[in-house]
Amino acid sequence: MSHSAIKSLDWHRVKTLGRRYAAAAPAALAALGVAMAASSTARPIGDRTAEAVARVTEGDLSARGLAALSARMDPAQLALAIRFDPNEQRPALLGLTPGWESLTLAGRPTLELGVNGLDAQKRNAATPAAIDALRSARPFVLQTATSADRARALRCLTQGVYYEAALESTEGQEAVAQVILNRVRDPNYPNTVCGVVFEGAERTTGCQFSFTCDGALSQTPVGWAWNRARTVAERALSGYVAIKVGTATHYHADYVHPWWSPTLAKITQIGAHIFYRWKGLAGETVSFKQTYAGHEPVIDEARFSRPRLITASAVTGETGPDDATVLAQGGMNLRTVQIDGQTRVVGVASLGGRRQATAADIAAINARLQAFEAPASAAAPAAAPPPPGVITMDVEEVGRPAN
Repeated sequence: MSHSAIKSLDWHRVKTLGRRYAAAAPAALAALGVAMAASSTARPIGDRTAEAVARVTEGDLSARGLAALSARMDPAQLALAIRFDPNEQRPALLGLTPGWESLTLAGRPTLELGVNGLDAQKRNAATPAAIDALRSARPFVLQTATSADRARALRCLTQGVYYEAALESTEGQEAVAQVILNRVRDPNYPNTVCGVVFEGAERTTGCQFSFTCDGALSQTPVGWAWNRARTVAERALSGYVAIKVGTATHYHADYVHPWWSPTLAKITQIGAHIFYRWKGLAGETVSFKQTYAGHEPVIDEARFSRPRLITASAVTGETGPDDATVLAQGGMNLRTVQIDGQTRVVGVASLGGRRQATAADIAAINARLQAFEAPASAAAPAAAPPPPGVITMDVEEVGRPAN
């Protein structure tokens, strides 16, 4: 730049612009720093995963896109994806030796709602215990009003341990006793030992412990096994706590998978029994605050000892004894049925005083149903002639099957 050009500059304007740029420089540098930091910050994993899925599937989230994703997975990744798929109803048996289920196939299926047998064992084994599900239970020391009440409580608890877990280990029997005593202190159940054990036994269905309504009480206990169960019951009523199950209020055998098991928190498995507690506050130690009544109800064991399912050979005749005779003796209505090709006589629940249908009634009903469902053999009657002045037209039924 020449000397004359320098002289012609408006130095006042140059100084003004310089001051303005100097004032704006910090803000510009801060904005540049934020932009550089944003460009160097790691993007969220979810965003990167979504972009990767979009690239692999090309935006197609149908079965074709799923096949494209699964084709890139190794067996371990695919097993994990199946295990955590919310739409997958079958459990993925991770970490189990192939053929494991044939090694310990014990027990017998029941009529409980849910899955039974081998499928139940697979599902139970694949269901992990809830994280941090165990809660400590307080000791239960029986304090009854009379010695008779104490004897009744001891007998009921012994029955629960014996009929539910006679062949389990001592630890398994102690866990069953703990569940019963937990229910005594749970506001959701009766506040006596016998009340808990025989809850629902007066109904045809709905008993809490199956031995109180399936006729098991009619079988004389085995001496040595009964004494062993009694010892466990005495210890539990004297304050012994089964630490491994804590506040458990439910259990079932591993060869059944009842419908309610996913609604509770699984604690552990001891022997053939899997133990659960209530989820949330109801399963916490502080919630077991119900006071023991001190008086035990008198149980009519003879009433609950009648078998509700007997073999056909126990009765004579095609339909068994007369219903009136059976009911007069305190039994239930009996009917002969075919179950898996075998003839059995089963008890039929009362219908609230309604008359039971006879064989003739049933035959008449079946005949009426057959007549209703059978196609009409006679030709359809001729249509009546139209009224005077009415022109008939053929109507085509669109979409009607040819046959």
